[in-house]
Amino acid sequence: MKQIWTLCFSLLLALGAAGQSDYYNVLIHAADGGMGPCEPSIAVSVADPNVVVAGAVLNDVYRSTDGGFTWTKNKLRSPYGVWGDPCIVSNSKGDFHFLHLSDPTGRNWSSEEILDRIVCQTSTNSGKSWGNGTYMGQRHPKDQDKEWAAVDLRNDALYASWTEFDDYGSENFPEDRSRILFSKYTGKGEGGWSEPIILSELEGNCIDSDSTTEGAVPAVGPEGQLYVAWSFADQIYFDRSMDAGATWLDQDLVVSDQPGGWDIDISGVGRCNGMPVTGCDVSEGPNRGRIYVNWADQRNGEDDTDVFLAYSDDEGDTWSEPIRVNDDGAGKQQFLTWMAVDPMTGHIYVVFYDRRNHKGDTTDVYLASSTDGGMTWTNERISESPFTPVGGVFFGDYNNISAVDGVVRPIWTRQEGRETSIWTAIINK
Repeated sequence: MKQIWTLCFSLLLALGAAGQSDYYNVLIHAADGGMGPCEPSIAVSVADPNVVVAGAVLNDVYRSTDGGFTWTKNKLRSPYGVWGDPCIVSNSKGDFHFLHLSDPTGRNWSSEEILDRIVCQTSTNSGKSWGNGTYMGQRHPKDQDKEWAAVDLRNDALYASWTEFDDYGSENFPEDRSRILFSKYTGKGEGGWSEPIILSELEGNCIDSDSTTEGAVPAVGPEGQLYVAWSFADQIYFDRSMDAGATWLDQDLVVSDQPGGWDIDISGVGRCNGMPVTGCDVSEGPNRGRIYVNWADQRNGEDDTDVFLAYSDDEGDTWSEPIRVNDDGAGKQQFLTWMAVDPMTGHIYVVFYDRRNHKGDTTDVYLASSTDGGMTWTNERISESPFTPVGGVFFGDYNNISAVDGVVRPIWTRQEGRETSIWTAIINK
Protein backbone atom coordinates (compact mmCIF):
# COMPACT_ATOMS: atom_id res chain seq x y z
CA MET A 1 0.00 0.00 0.00
CA LYS A 2 2.86 2.40 0.86
CA GLN A 3 4.37 1.79 -2.58
CA ILE A 4 1.01 2.57 -4.25
CA TRP A 5 0.66 5.85 -2.33
CA THR A 6 4.24 6.78 -3.17
CA LEU A 7 3.58 6.09 -6.86
CA CYS A 8 0.35 8.13 -6.83
CA PHE A 9 2.08 11.03 -5.07
CA SER A 10 4.89 10.97 -7.62
CA LEU A 11 2.38 11.01 -10.47
CA LEU A 12 0.53 13.95 -8.94
CA LEU A 13 3.79 15.87 -8.61
CA ALA A 14 4.65 15.14 -12.22
CA LEU A 15 1.22 16.20 -13.47
CA GLY A 16 1.35 19.32 -11.36
CA ALA A 17 4.77 20.25 -12.72
CA ALA A 18 3.51 19.79 -16.28
CA GLY A 19 0.51 21.98 -15.62
CA GLN A 20 2.13 24.92 -13.83
CA SER A 21 3.49 28.23 -15.03
CA ASP A 22 5.61 30.54 -12.90
CA TYR A 23 4.52 33.59 -14.89
CA TYR A 24 1.46 35.76 -14.56
CA ASN A 25 -0.65 35.75 -17.74
CA VAL A 26 -2.46 38.88 -18.90
CA LEU A 27 -5.42 38.90 -21.28
CA ILE A 28 -4.89 41.78 -23.69
CA HIS A 29 -7.96 41.35 -25.89
CA ALA A 30 -10.68 38.74 -26.41
CA ALA A 31 -12.94 38.48 -29.45
CA ASP A 32 -15.77 41.01 -29.23
CA GLY A 33 -17.66 40.26 -32.43
CA GLY A 34 -16.36 39.95 -35.96
CA MET A 35 -12.90 38.58 -36.63
CA GLY A 36 -11.11 37.69 -33.40
CA PRO A 37 -7.62 39.04 -32.68
CA CYS A 38 -4.65 37.02 -33.92
CA GLU A 39 -1.22 37.47 -35.51
CA PRO A 40 -0.07 39.63 -32.58
CA SER A 41 3.05 41.76 -32.48
CA ILE A 42 4.60 43.38 -29.41
CA ALA A 43 7.42 45.83 -28.64
CA VAL A 44 8.93 46.88 -25.33
CA SER A 45 10.12 50.49 -25.43
CA VAL A 46 13.90 50.67 -25.58
CA ALA A 47 13.74 54.03 -23.78
CA ASP A 48 11.30 52.97 -21.03
CA PRO A 49 10.55 49.25 -20.62
CA ASN A 50 7.40 50.10 -18.66
CA VAL A 51 5.86 51.19 -21.96
CA VAL A 52 4.76 48.28 -24.16
CA VAL A 53 2.81 48.51 -27.41
CA ALA A 54 1.11 45.61 -29.20
CA GLY A 55 -1.03 45.09 -32.27
CA ALA A 56 -3.24 42.39 -33.74
CA VAL A 57 -5.34 41.58 -36.79
CA LEU A 58 -7.10 43.42 -38.22
CA ASN A 59 -6.38 46.96 -37.01
CA ASP A 60 -6.17 46.76 -33.22
CA VAL A 61 -3.44 48.56 -31.29
CA TYR A 62 -2.84 48.22 -27.54
CA ARG A 63 -0.79 50.25 -25.09
CA SER A 64 0.51 49.56 -21.59
CA THR A 65 2.42 51.93 -19.31
CA ASP A 66 2.92 49.49 -16.43
CA GLY A 67 5.03 46.85 -18.10
CA GLY A 68 2.12 44.89 -19.57
CA PHE A 69 -0.11 44.40 -16.52
CA THR A 70 -2.94 46.57 -17.89
CA TRP A 71 -3.81 47.64 -21.43
CA THR A 72 -5.87 50.19 -23.36
CA LYS A 73 -7.19 49.30 -26.81
CA ASN A 74 -7.69 51.48 -29.87
CA LYS A 75 -8.23 51.12 -33.60
CA LEU A 76 -5.41 52.02 -35.98
CA ARG A 77 -6.56 54.06 -38.98
CA SER A 78 -4.76 55.25 -42.09
CA PRO A 79 -5.76 56.78 -45.45
CA TYR A 80 -3.95 53.82 -46.99
CA GLY A 81 -6.07 51.31 -45.06
CA VAL A 82 -5.09 48.81 -42.38
CA TRP A 83 -5.26 45.16 -43.41
CA GLY A 84 -3.39 43.04 -40.88
CA ASP A 85 0.11 41.53 -40.67
CA PRO A 86 0.97 43.87 -37.77
CA CYS A 87 4.64 44.46 -37.03
CA ILE A 88 5.69 46.80 -34.20
CA VAL A 89 9.25 47.91 -33.40
CA SER A 90 10.69 50.53 -31.05
CA ASN A 91 13.64 52.87 -31.60
CA SER A 92 16.12 54.20 -29.04
CA LYS A 93 14.01 57.30 -28.28
CA GLY A 94 10.93 55.23 -27.46
CA ASP A 95 9.10 55.95 -30.72
CA PHE A 96 7.08 53.05 -32.11
CA HIS A 97 6.67 52.05 -35.74
CA PHE A 98 3.61 49.98 -36.72
CA LEU A 99 3.92 48.34 -40.15
CA HIS A 100 0.96 46.62 -41.80
CA LEU A 101 -0.71 45.75 -45.10
CA SER A 102 -2.84 48.18 -47.08
CA ASP A 103 -6.49 48.51 -48.09
CA PRO A 104 -6.74 52.03 -49.56
CA THR A 105 -10.34 51.78 -50.77
CA GLY A 106 -11.66 50.04 -47.65
CA ARG A 107 -13.30 47.37 -49.83
CA ASN A 108 -10.65 44.70 -49.06
CA TRP A 109 -10.81 41.71 -51.41
CA SER A 110 -13.47 43.27 -53.65
CA SER A 111 -10.91 45.92 -54.65
CA GLU A 112 -7.93 45.35 -56.92
CA GLU A 113 -5.96 47.88 -54.87
CA ILE A 114 -5.77 45.81 -51.69
CA LEU A 115 -2.15 44.94 -50.76
CA ASP A 116 -0.89 47.68 -53.11
CA ARG A 117 1.84 48.79 -50.63
CA ILE A 118 3.32 48.28 -47.17
CA VAL A 119 2.30 51.00 -44.69
CA CYS A 120 4.28 52.29 -41.70
CA GLN A 121 2.60 54.43 -39.03
CA THR A 122 4.65 56.05 -36.27
CA SER A 123 3.87 57.12 -32.71
CA THR A 124 6.14 59.63 -30.99
CA ASN A 125 4.16 59.65 -27.73
CA SER A 126 4.50 56.07 -26.52
CA GLY A 127 1.58 54.74 -28.55
CA LYS A 128 -1.04 57.32 -27.54
CA SER A 129 -1.58 58.49 -31.11
CA TRP A 130 -0.32 57.57 -34.57
CA GLY A 131 0.51 59.43 -37.76
CA ASN A 132 -1.33 58.67 -40.99
CA GLY A 133 1.62 56.70 -42.26
CA THR A 134 4.35 56.50 -44.85
CA TYR A 135 4.57 53.65 -47.33
CA MET A 136 6.86 51.53 -49.46
CA GLY A 137 6.59 49.15 -52.40
CA GLN A 138 3.68 50.73 -54.23
CA ARG A 139 4.05 48.66 -57.41
CA HIS A 140 0.41 48.07 -58.37
CA PRO A 141 -0.93 45.68 -59.63
CA LYS A 142 1.64 43.57 -57.76
CA ASP A 143 0.71 42.58 -54.17
CA GLN A 144 2.84 43.36 -51.10
CA ASP A 145 2.61 40.98 -48.12
CA LYS A 146 4.21 39.55 -44.97
CA GLU A 147 6.43 42.49 -44.00
CA TRP A 148 8.73 42.89 -41.03
CA ALA A 149 10.98 45.69 -39.79
CA ALA A 150 14.19 46.29 -37.83
CA VAL A 151 15.75 49.37 -36.23
CA ASP A 152 19.43 50.28 -35.98
CA LEU A 153 19.56 51.47 -32.35
CA ARG A 154 22.75 53.49 -32.99
CA ASN A 155 20.98 55.99 -35.25
CA ASP A 156 17.33 54.80 -35.33
CA ALA A 157 17.49 53.97 -39.05
CA LEU A 158 14.41 51.93 -40.00
CA TYR A 159 14.45 49.03 -42.46
CA ALA A 160 11.83 46.61 -43.80
CA SER A 161 11.66 43.46 -45.91
CA TRP A 162 8.65 41.61 -47.30
CA THR A 163 7.27 39.38 -50.07
CA GLU A 164 6.01 40.77 -53.35
CA PHE A 165 3.54 38.69 -55.35
CA ASP A 166 2.89 39.37 -59.02
CA ASP A 167 -0.66 38.18 -58.28
CA TYR A 168 -1.34 36.81 -54.77
CA GLY A 169 -2.84 33.33 -54.92
CA SER A 170 -2.20 32.85 -58.64
CA GLU A 171 -1.33 29.34 -59.79
CA ASN A 172 0.00 30.69 -63.07
CA PHE A 173 3.71 30.00 -62.57
CA PRO A 174 6.18 31.01 -63.97
CA GLU A 175 4.26 33.98 -65.38
CA ASP A 176 3.28 35.04 -61.84
CA ARG A 177 6.10 34.90 -59.31
CA SER A 178 7.10 35.99 -55.79
CA ARG A 179 10.27 37.63 -54.52
CA ILE A 180 11.79 39.22 -51.40
CA LEU A 181 12.02 43.02 -51.35
CA PHE A 182 13.86 45.46 -49.08
CA SER A 183 13.44 49.18 -48.38
CA LYS A 184 14.65 51.75 -45.86
CA TYR A 185 12.98 54.85 -44.51
CA THR A 186 14.40 58.04 -45.98
CA GLY A 187 11.70 60.63 -45.32
CA LYS A 188 11.97 61.63 -48.96
CA GLY A 189 9.81 61.14 -52.03
CA GLU A 190 6.12 60.34 -52.25
CA GLY A 191 6.02 57.49 -49.76
CA GLY A 192 9.04 58.34 -47.60
CA TRP A 193 10.83 55.05 -48.29
CA SER A 194 13.55 54.05 -50.74
CA GLU A 195 12.79 52.29 -54.01
CA PRO A 196 12.58 48.56 -53.18
CA ILE A 197 15.57 46.33 -53.89
CA ILE A 198 15.07 42.69 -54.84
CA LEU A 199 16.99 40.47 -52.40
CA SER A 200 16.04 36.96 -53.49
CA GLU A 201 18.12 35.51 -56.28
CA LEU A 202 15.48 32.84 -56.86
CA GLU A 203 11.79 33.63 -57.37
CA GLY A 204 8.93 31.44 -56.18
CA ASN A 205 5.28 31.00 -57.07
CA CYS A 206 2.34 33.05 -55.78
CA ILE A 207 0.41 30.31 -53.99
CA ASP A 208 1.61 31.27 -50.47
CA SER A 209 3.09 27.83 -49.89
CA ASP A 210 6.37 25.88 -49.80
CA SER A 211 7.43 27.12 -53.22
CA THR A 212 6.81 30.80 -52.40
CA THR A 213 9.65 33.09 -51.32
CA GLU A 214 8.35 34.17 -47.92
CA GLY A 215 9.04 35.00 -44.30
CA ALA A 216 11.71 37.71 -44.65
CA VAL A 217 12.59 39.12 -41.21
CA PRO A 218 15.45 41.68 -41.14
CA ALA A 219 18.00 42.20 -38.37
CA VAL A 220 20.68 44.86 -37.77
CA GLY A 221 24.22 44.09 -36.66
CA PRO A 222 26.30 46.04 -34.11
CA GLU A 223 27.98 48.13 -36.82
CA GLY A 224 24.85 48.64 -38.90
CA GLN A 225 25.12 45.48 -40.99
CA LEU A 226 21.80 44.24 -42.37
CA TYR A 227 20.79 40.60 -42.41
CA VAL A 228 17.67 38.95 -43.87
CA ALA A 229 16.69 35.28 -44.01
CA TRP A 230 13.63 33.75 -45.67
CA SER A 231 12.09 30.41 -46.61
CA PHE A 232 11.84 28.92 -50.09
CA ALA A 233 11.62 25.39 -51.50
CA ASP A 234 12.53 23.54 -48.27
CA GLN A 235 15.55 25.72 -47.56
CA ILE A 236 16.32 28.90 -45.62
CA TYR A 237 18.15 31.55 -47.64
CA PHE A 238 20.18 34.49 -46.38
CA ASP A 239 21.40 37.83 -47.71
CA ARG A 240 23.38 40.69 -46.16
CA SER A 241 24.36 44.28 -46.72
CA MET A 242 27.39 46.02 -45.23
CA ASP A 243 26.42 49.52 -46.41
CA ALA A 244 22.99 50.25 -44.90
CA GLY A 245 21.12 48.40 -47.63
CA ALA A 246 22.69 50.02 -50.70
CA THR A 247 24.24 46.78 -51.98
CA TRP A 248 23.70 43.09 -51.23
CA LEU A 249 25.37 39.79 -52.03
CA ASP A 250 25.41 38.70 -55.67
CA GLN A 251 24.41 35.19 -54.62
CA ASP A 252 22.16 34.22 -51.71
CA LEU A 253 23.58 31.93 -49.03
CA VAL A 254 21.85 28.91 -47.49
CA VAL A 255 21.43 28.77 -43.70
CA SER A 256 19.88 25.30 -43.50
CA ASP A 257 17.50 22.93 -45.14
CA GLN A 258 13.91 23.13 -43.87
CA PRO A 259 12.21 19.74 -44.22
CA GLY A 260 8.47 20.23 -44.43
CA GLY A 261 9.06 23.66 -45.90
CA TRP A 262 7.13 26.84 -45.24
CA ASP A 263 3.77 25.02 -45.02
CA ILE A 264 3.55 22.77 -41.97
CA ASP A 265 0.51 20.63 -41.24
CA ILE A 266 -0.53 20.88 -37.57
CA SER A 267 -3.75 19.23 -36.44
CA GLY A 268 -6.37 21.74 -35.30
CA VAL A 269 -4.59 24.71 -36.90
CA GLY A 270 -5.96 25.80 -40.25
CA ARG A 271 -2.58 26.92 -41.56
CA CYS A 272 0.88 26.93 -40.03
CA ASN A 273 4.33 27.91 -41.24
CA GLY A 274 7.95 27.56 -40.18
CA MET A 275 8.81 31.24 -40.67
CA PRO A 276 12.53 31.90 -40.15
CA VAL A 277 13.24 34.78 -37.76
CA THR A 278 16.58 36.61 -38.04
CA GLY A 279 18.27 38.27 -35.07
CA CYS A 280 21.69 39.55 -34.04
CA ASP A 281 23.51 40.17 -30.76
CA VAL A 282 24.26 43.91 -30.58
CA SER A 283 25.11 43.87 -26.87
CA GLU A 284 28.58 44.32 -25.40
CA GLY A 285 28.54 40.66 -24.32
CA PRO A 286 30.79 37.78 -25.42
CA ASN A 287 28.66 36.92 -28.47
CA ARG A 288 28.42 40.44 -29.88
CA GLY A 289 27.90 40.26 -33.64
CA ARG A 290 26.63 36.67 -33.68
CA ILE A 291 23.74 36.24 -36.14
CA TYR A 292 20.85 33.91 -35.34
CA VAL A 293 18.08 32.37 -37.42
CA ASN A 294 15.21 30.60 -35.65
CA TRP A 295 12.59 28.45 -37.39
CA ALA A 296 10.46 25.28 -37.16
CA ASP A 297 10.58 22.24 -39.45
CA GLN A 298 9.70 18.57 -39.68
CA ARG A 299 13.10 16.93 -40.13
CA ASN A 300 12.16 14.51 -37.36
CA GLY A 301 8.80 13.60 -38.87
CA GLU A 302 5.41 15.09 -39.68
CA ASP A 303 4.19 14.30 -36.15
CA ASP A 304 7.35 15.70 -34.54
CA THR A 305 7.67 19.34 -35.61
CA ASP A 306 10.54 20.96 -33.72
CA VAL A 307 12.00 24.43 -33.18
CA PHE A 308 15.56 25.10 -34.31
CA LEU A 309 18.25 27.77 -34.28
CA ALA A 310 21.44 28.21 -36.27
CA TYR A 311 24.12 30.85 -35.73
CA SER A 312 26.94 32.46 -37.68
CA ASP A 313 30.05 34.23 -36.43
CA ASP A 314 31.35 35.26 -39.87
CA GLU A 315 28.63 37.57 -41.24
CA GLY A 316 26.59 34.62 -42.51
CA ASP A 317 29.24 32.98 -44.68
CA THR A 318 28.97 29.76 -42.68
CA TRP A 319 26.37 28.47 -40.22
CA SER A 320 26.28 26.09 -37.30
CA GLU A 321 24.38 22.85 -37.54
CA PRO A 322 20.73 23.36 -36.51
CA ILE A 323 20.37 23.34 -32.72
CA ARG A 324 17.11 21.89 -31.36
CA VAL A 325 15.57 24.50 -29.05
CA ASN A 326 12.73 22.48 -27.47
CA ASP A 327 14.11 19.98 -24.96
CA ASP A 328 11.35 17.38 -24.77
CA GLY A 329 11.47 13.82 -26.04
CA ALA A 330 10.55 12.82 -29.57
CA GLY A 331 7.05 12.63 -31.00
CA LYS A 332 5.37 15.90 -29.97
CA GLN A 333 4.61 19.08 -31.90
CA GLN A 334 6.30 22.45 -31.35
CA PHE A 335 5.37 25.17 -33.84
CA LEU A 336 4.86 28.88 -34.70
CA THR A 337 8.12 30.07 -33.18
CA TRP A 338 9.45 33.62 -32.79
CA MET A 339 12.74 34.90 -31.38
CA ALA A 340 13.98 38.03 -29.63
CA VAL A 341 17.64 38.84 -28.93
CA ASP A 342 17.91 41.26 -26.02
CA PRO A 343 19.94 44.25 -27.30
CA MET A 344 21.30 44.97 -23.81
CA THR A 345 22.25 41.49 -22.59
CA GLY A 346 22.52 39.41 -25.76
CA HIS A 347 20.30 36.72 -24.23
CA ILE A 348 18.00 34.88 -26.63
CA TYR A 349 14.30 34.21 -26.02
CA VAL A 350 12.12 31.98 -28.20
CA VAL A 351 8.35 31.57 -27.82
CA PHE A 352 6.40 28.72 -29.42
CA TYR A 353 3.34 26.49 -29.10
CA ASP A 354 4.05 23.12 -27.50
CA ARG A 355 2.09 19.85 -27.10
CA ARG A 356 4.62 17.89 -25.04
CA ASN A 357 2.36 17.63 -21.98
CA HIS A 358 -0.81 16.42 -23.67
CA LYS A 359 -2.42 14.00 -26.03
CA GLY A 360 -4.12 15.20 -29.19
CA ASP A 361 -4.29 18.88 -30.04
CA THR A 362 -4.18 20.35 -26.54
CA THR A 363 -1.55 23.08 -26.61
CA ASP A 364 0.63 25.06 -24.19
CA VAL A 365 2.87 28.06 -24.79
CA TYR A 366 6.57 27.69 -23.98
CA LEU A 367 9.53 30.02 -23.65
CA ALA A 368 13.06 28.83 -24.36
CA SER A 369 15.95 30.95 -23.08
CA SER A 370 19.67 30.88 -23.81
CA THR A 371 22.37 32.92 -22.08
CA ASP A 372 25.32 31.34 -23.92
CA GLY A 373 24.74 32.28 -27.52
CA GLY A 374 22.24 29.55 -28.32
CA MET A 375 24.43 26.63 -27.27
CA THR A 376 22.13 25.49 -24.44
CA TRP A 377 18.47 26.17 -23.70
CA THR A 378 16.11 26.30 -20.73
CA ASN A 379 12.46 25.53 -21.55
CA GLU A 380 9.60 26.88 -19.41
CA ARG A 381 5.87 26.61 -19.78
CA ILE A 382 4.55 30.20 -19.68
CA SER A 383 0.82 29.74 -20.33
CA GLU A 384 -1.20 29.24 -17.16
CA SER A 385 -3.55 26.75 -18.80
CA PRO A 386 -3.65 24.85 -22.09
CA PHE A 387 -6.13 25.32 -24.93
CA THR A 388 -7.30 23.19 -27.83
CA PRO A 389 -7.52 24.91 -31.22
CA VAL A 390 -10.10 23.87 -33.79
CA GLY A 391 -9.81 24.14 -37.55
CA GLY A 392 -11.82 26.54 -39.65
CA VAL A 393 -10.87 29.59 -37.55
CA PHE A 394 -8.18 32.00 -38.73
CA PHE A 395 -5.49 31.53 -36.10
CA GLY A 396 -2.85 33.77 -37.65
CA ASP A 397 0.57 33.09 -39.12
CA TYR A 398 2.76 34.10 -36.19
CA ASN A 399 3.19 35.08 -32.57
CA ASN A 400 5.86 37.48 -31.32
CA ILE A 401 8.19 38.38 -28.46
CA SER A 402 10.19 41.43 -27.36
CA ALA A 403 13.03 41.70 -24.83
CA VAL A 404 14.83 44.78 -23.48
CA ASP A 405 17.33 44.49 -20.63
CA GLY A 406 15.65 41.41 -19.16
CA VAL A 407 12.07 42.69 -19.59
CA VAL A 408 10.65 39.88 -21.72
CA ARG A 409 7.14 40.12 -23.13
CA PRO A 410 5.87 37.31 -25.36
CA ILE A 411 2.49 37.60 -27.07
CA TRP A 412 0.37 34.78 -28.43
CA THR A 413 -3.06 33.82 -29.72
CA ARG A 414 -5.28 31.51 -27.69
CA GLN A 415 -8.46 29.83 -28.89
CA GLU A 416 -11.53 28.79 -26.91
CA GLY A 417 -14.03 27.09 -29.18
CA ARG A 418 -14.14 29.38 -32.20
CA GLU A 419 -13.16 32.52 -30.26
CA THR A 420 -9.61 33.85 -30.28
CA SER A 421 -7.86 36.06 -27.75
CA ILE A 422 -4.34 37.42 -27.33
CA TRP A 423 -2.22 37.18 -24.20
CA THR A 424 1.11 38.12 -22.73
CA ALA A 425 3.10 36.92 -19.72
CA ILE A 426 5.02 39.05 -17.23
CA ILE A 427 8.58 37.74 -17.47
CA ASN A 428 11.55 39.59 -15.98
CA LYS A 429 14.90 37.86 -16.23
